[in-house]
Amino acid sequence: MGVRRRVVGSASIPGNWQNFLRVDSNKKELFKFLSEVIATSLFNQDKELIITHDEKVLTHPPQESIDLLAPCTHEEADTRMMLHVAHASQNGHSKIMIRTVDTDVVVLAVSVANTLPEQSELWLAFGTGKHFRYLAAHEITTLLGPEKASALPMFHALTGCDTVSAFVGHGKRTAWAIWKSLPELTNALLQLSCAPNDIHSEIMDNIQRFVILMYDRTSTCTEVNTARRKIFAKKHSVERIPPTFAALIQHVRRTAYQGGHVWGQSLLPRPLLPSPIEWG
Repeated sequence: MGVRRRVVGSASIPGNWQNFLRVDSNKKELFKFLSEVIATSLFNQDKELIITHDEKVLTHPPQESIDLLAPCTHEEADTRMMLHVAHASQNGHSKIMIRTVDTDVVVLAVSVANTLPEQSELWLAFGTGKHFRYLAAHEITTLLGPEKASALPMFHALTGCDTVSAFVGHGKRTAWAIWKSLPELTNALLQLSCAPNDIHSEIMDNIQRFVILMYDRTSTCTEVNTARRKIFAKKHSVERIPPTFAALIQHVRRTAYQGGHVWGQSLLPRPLLPSPIEWG
């Protein structure tokens, strides 16, 4: 259980950061405090600063054209970073770097690099310690091609991310290999990326086939309920069979909400999101 603490310059540093960060009000007040301190400390330096400040941004030197950045209603920093990437690109910066330890940010960056001018470079300083490395999002985008790069966030959501469950025992490498052998999945993912109001049957047909192949590469089934029975007969394990069609629909709807509605509007400062209760 966290404890509410007032964040001011004269306060002592919390002894237990985990308890401190469990309280949303603490985090919100801390981020606001840090942004104000950083903006003040750079006031007399020859640097350009744009920093988030609740729904607003602080800029140095003052900028008039910040409509792309604020007011911003994004709930997560992941997508708000992409707003800053787009803003930097529009203001003449051709080389941009993001510092992150989050795979979601890498996936979004590859997709956003697809929208930047041709000569732009979007880099990621990713990881920590021995696992730290630089990733060229723009080069990954080129290797994937425009369609796969645009569909990548939806693929990431479908196969498991922070807000969408994964398929037990079947990781990203397996899913990626299936995607390479099932090109029709790309169109289904792109359709979901457009945040449709409903999941069309042709989309579900392609996703069913994708999920079946993840569980059994030799299966000729096109419906997960049929595949469940056949795979169970061979493996005799409930944990090693695909989800039911009803469960898969709900999984895809959650995927579409995260990948289409939330991530699909990452370049809009004020995205319009349906209620998760109504959508799910």
